[in-house]
Amino acid sequence: MRAYGRKNDEMRKVTISTGIQKYREGSVLVEFGDTKVICAASVDEKVPQFLSGRGSGWVTAEYSMLPGATLTRTSRERGQVSGRSHEIQRLIGRALRAVTDMNAFPDRTIQIDCDVLQADGGTRTAAITGACVALESAFKSLKRSRSLVRDPLRGRVAAVSIGVVHGEILLDLDYEEDSAAEVDMNIVMTDAGQFIEVQGTAERAPFSAETLNSMLSTATKGISELFKIQAGVCAGMK
Repeated sequence: MRAYGRKNDEMRKVTISTGIQKYREGSVLVEFGDTKVICAASVDEKVPQFLSGRGSGWVTAEYSMLPGATLTRTSRERGQVSGRSHEIQRLIGRALRAVTDMNAFPDRTIQIDCDVLQADGGTRTAAITGACVALESAFKSLKRSRSLVRDPLRGRVAAVSIGVVHGEILLDLDYEEDSAAEVDMNIVMTDAGQFIEVQGTAERAPFSAETLNSMLSTATKGISELFKIQAGVCAGMK
């Protein structure tokens, strides 16, 4: 029996709450079961040097885990970002840029800060899903100030974890399941049904193409549910 009494292809309870931080152009608290992540979007009136003078905007992300997020205290990352955090924040940035028209907000950077308040598996997938809503909220803020050329968002992006645990394909792994997984994957998709990233590893033995296809099918089902949640939240934003 899975935690929360879930079926193998069932997501944990997912909620996205907006307006979490007063001073950010967009901010959400995203919860996948006991995993909780704050995603905050800030607008900066400049771009990295490599984009200077090109009439383009930029979207980037930072990811960190607060010391109290895990059972054993996690030390703060000071100065040098860990390899894991660096990988995750690059993934979040890539995912968001895949659905964003950079030329629609020239000479501005949208910085997304993803801070894990509590970790119970799937922190990167929750961060991507919440960051997309925070980004959309920031663009709505720019629209209100009439400082956009056009709507920058070309769609939405969401992500979910999936794995093989004790021979069973399980959707949206919690920490205990992730720790025992024989195969562990993270799937990132657009709401147009296209893949942005498929991260998969056989932790013990190789897996078949049939297993891969089944995992992708189950993950797609879960992500479609996330898009419905995102759409409902964004429809209620001013």
